[in-house]
Amino acid sequence: MGITELAEQSAVSPATITRFCKVFHFKGFPDFKVHLASEITQGGPEEESYSSAYQDIVAGNPLSLIVEAIQANHLASIRDTTSLLDLTKLTKVVDWLCGARRIDLYGMATSSIVAQDFYQKLIRIGVNCTSFADSHMQITSASTLGPDDVAFAVSYSGETPETIDALTCARNNGATTISLTSYGSNTLASLADLPLFSSSLEQGMRRGDMASRIAQLHIIDILFTGMVSKQFGDFVPKLEQSYINVQQYRNKRGGH
Repeated sequence: MGITELAEQSAVSPATITRFCKVFHFKGFPDFKVHLASEITQGGPEEESYSSAYQDIVAGNPLSLIVEAIQANHLASIRDTTSLLDLTKLTKVVDWLCGARRIDLYGMATSSIVAQDFYQKLIRIGVNCTSFADSHMQITSASTLGPDDVAFAVSYSGETPETIDALTCARNNGATTISLTSYGSNTLASLADLPLFSSSLEQGMRRGDMASRIAQLHIIDILFTGMVSKQFGDFVPKLEQSYINVQQYRNKRGGH
């Protein structure tokens, strides 16, 4: 539930819920919700181990501990993101993606890597899609969308100006809009017809956006697999043919 829906069902104001969360030293309801979901998944705080919490980069750490810390961060990001997934929304997104005339994918910096990953998956199954890291090309592409198209925007913060502009343009032209951001209120999610969320537990700036990227790719893999499963007869032959053609090309080039 969002904070407004929870407030209505609890017969209190949204401000009361926010104050309740801050009593326990959370930033607000979204922060409380993510930590609660994580604790439920883990079975309670008494069961937490070193490998279940997010860890930052530490000076002079031996490589063995770095390996363990990165593994812990990635596993935690996937676990926490999975706990936030709404199967009803995911089903609707898969339906929209499968039925789209064209799919536009937007993302800047690290988020463009996530968008490119989705693009490379979609073209393998013959889906008409585009993905531009250049903000001007994103707007240009968004300008040609219509009611039968889908615009999918990725931004961990949900506040990347270029991505917001592209999704706004697509929305103004009648396209169905989907966002993928960290959990919580943000501009990009508010613009989307259907927002998707990944874990927002990542904090330390030294760690960069490693865990957030893994969390976003986790959702992309779920969506892609859902699409192929839904239209198995259409997509699997194309997936197999693309694999065969690439293998033939690689063999011709000596495997490089």
